[in-house]
Amino acid sequence: MENLEQNIINVITKIRPYLQHDGGDIEFVRFADGIVYVKMLGACAGCSMIDETLKDGVEQILIEEVPGVVEVVAV
Repeated sequence: MENLEQNIINVITKIRPYLQHDGGDIEFVRFADGIVYVKMLGACAGCSMIDETLKDGVEQILIEEVPGVVEVVAV
């Protein structure tokens, strides 16, 4: 599980510069039962496009790159 979480963190670290470029950020919170829980920060926190960013961007990348991830949820 720890190695899986580290893989998730590594992928999120690769994604962060793209979000930061638009004034936002993302923080890993935890991983449980195939679900990655993240906290959206900065401009992402109040953005009307957050659902698209989360589901079509972050979730898709994590599912493709980390076996075992089935969903990403913002907390």
